[in-house]
Amino acid sequence: MKILVCDPISAKGIALLQQRPEFEVVVLPKRLSESELLPAVKEVVAMVVRSETKVTSKVIEAAPRLRVVGRAGVGVDNVDVDAATQHGVVVMNTPGGNTVSTAELSFTMLLSLARKVPQAYASMIGGKWDRKQFQGTELFGKTLGILGLGRIGSEVARRALSFGMKVLAYDPFLTEARAKTLGIELAADLDNVYRDADFITVHMPVTDQTRGMLNAAAFARMKPKVFLVNCARGEILVESDLLAALDSGKVGGAALDVYAAEPLPPEHPFRKHPAITLTPHLGASTHEAQEKCGIEVAEVITAYLLTGEVRNAVNLPYLDAKTYEQVKPYLTLGEKLGRLLAQLAPPQVDRIHITYGGKAQELPNIDPVSRAILLGFLSRASVKDLNNVNVRSIASTLGLTVEEKRSNEPVTFNEWLHVQAFRGEEKLISAGGTFFGSPENPRIVRLFSQPTEIVPFGVVLLLENKDRPGIVGYLGTLLGRHHVNIASMSLTRDTVGGRALTVLNLDSVPPPEVLAELEKDPDIANVNVVKL
Repeated sequence: MKILVCDPISAKGIALLQQRPEFEVVVLPKRLSESELLPAVKEVVAMVVRSETKVTSKVIEAAPRLRVVGRAGVGVDNVDVDAATQHGVVVMNTPGGNTVSTAELSFTMLLSLARKVPQAYASMIGGKWDRKQFQGTELFGKTLGILGLGRIGSEVARRALSFGMKVLAYDPFLTEARAKTLGIELAADLDNVYRDADFITVHMPVTDQTRGMLNAAAFARMKPKVFLVNCARGEILVESDLLAALDSGKVGGAALDVYAAEPLPPEHPFRKHPAITLTPHLGASTHEAQEKCGIEVAEVITAYLLTGEVRNAVNLPYLDAKTYEQVKPYLTLGEKLGRLLAQLAPPQVDRIHITYGGKAQELPNIDPVSRAILLGFLSRASVKDLNNVNVRSIASTLGLTVEEKRSNEPVTFNEWLHVQAFRGEEKLISAGGTFFGSPENPRIVRLFSQPTEIVPFGVVLLLENKDRPGIVGYLGTLLGRHHVNIASMSLTRDTVGGRALTVLNLDSVPPPEVLAELEKDPDIANVNVVKL
C-alpha cells in the first residue's frame, strides 16, 4: 500500500510507517501544487499532510485507491472533507498533539505583555537602557478571562492558577461542576469577563457567533488597560477596532499569533504598533508538538489501513454499508434536533437524555445517531475541530452527560427521536422528531412539550403568543413589509385564548427591526430565530 508523505513530519513518524512491510512510503522532497500532485496520487492509498499541501476535490478524484488522508495537526482547512467523504476517504487529524505547545505559547504571551519583554529587548539591542519605560505588572492576584475552555483553554487555566491568578472562564457549554473541578469561576456571560478580567485570552473556534466578536463594542465593555492574547483564530478579532482601542488606551496591550490574513502583510499596521507583540502562527511550532503529531498521524493511518480502526476522524465514522443505510436518515434528524436545542437552551446544560422510540429503538447501532445529536448540540460551543468521533469525549470534557434509552412505550409516530436537555434535575427544553412519508422528509413535531411541525432546514422563527384573532395576519404583514417570505407555518395553542406556539419557516433571516417590533408586542414572548 503506497503512502505519500506530502509535507515534512517528524522522522519518528516516517520511521513508524516505513517499518511496516505492508507499506511503500514515498516522502516528497518539496510541497507540490495541485497540478503536480495529480499524477503523483494515482496509486496512493494514504496521504500524510500538514497545512501546506492542499488536498482538493481534483486531487481526491485523481486518486481512485485513496482510503485515508492523515493531517499532522488539528485544522483540516487544506483538505476538502466533503469531497473526501463522498469518495469514501476517511480524513483524520491529530487534535492532541499541539495542546500543550499552544497553551504554553499563550501563557508566554501573557508574561510578555505583563512585563513588556519584547519592547524591552528591542530597546536594549537599540543601545538604550530605559528601565522606567518598561515598568510592568504582576500576574499574581490578577484575573484572567478565558474565552473558550476546551483542551487548550483548560491547560492555560491550570498554568494561570499556579501563578496565583484568579481564572474567570466563559464557555456556554461548560458545566458548573466541571468548572469547580478545574478550580475556576464560570462566567454567566461575556460581559462578566469583560467587566472583571485584567487579562483576556481567546481559545474559541471561528463560528458565526465568534467571528468578529472582539470588536469595538466588546472593547468598550472591558476594563481600562486590559491585556489581550489571541492564539486561536485571527477572524475572531476585528483588527481595525483593536488598533483604535490600543490608540485610545482602552486596551493596554495585545499579543497575537494569528491573523485574519496570513502571512501578515509586510505593511500591516500591527507590525509598527508599539503595544502589540506579534508571532508568526507559532502555536504548534515546537519540536515536541511536531514529533507528537508525526507519530500520532502515523499511528492512526497504520491502524486504519491494517485493522480498519478509525481514530480522530473528522468525517463520518466507519459503519458497514447495511447499518449505515439504516441509520443514515436519523443522522440528519438527530443533528437538526441537537442544533435546535443548542440555539434555544439556556447555558450550562449538564445532561442530554435521548429516547429512541418506535422503529428507532430497533436500530442495530444508535451510537452514530447519538453522536449526530451531540454534534448538532455542541456545534455552537467553543470547541475546535469538533467531529463525530471526538464529540463524546468533548462532551465529557465539558461536563455534559449523555443518557440513551430504547423505549418500547407506544408512540404516535412510526419513528421517534426525543431529546431533552437538563441542568441538574431541571428539564430546560425538549424536542422530538420523526419522518413524514419517507426518511427523506424529517420533521420536528414536538417542542417545549407542545405539538408542532417544523421543517428542519434553513431559517426558523419561533415565538409564543396569546391566542388572539389576527395574529397570523399581523405576522404575515410584518414580515412581508420587510420582504421576508414565509415558506411554511405551524401554530399550536393550549386552550382557546391561551398561549400558542407559533413556528414559521422563512426564506431569509428577518432583520433586527422585525424582531424588535415583535418583542414590543405585549402578547408575544420568547422570540427566537434559529438556523437549521
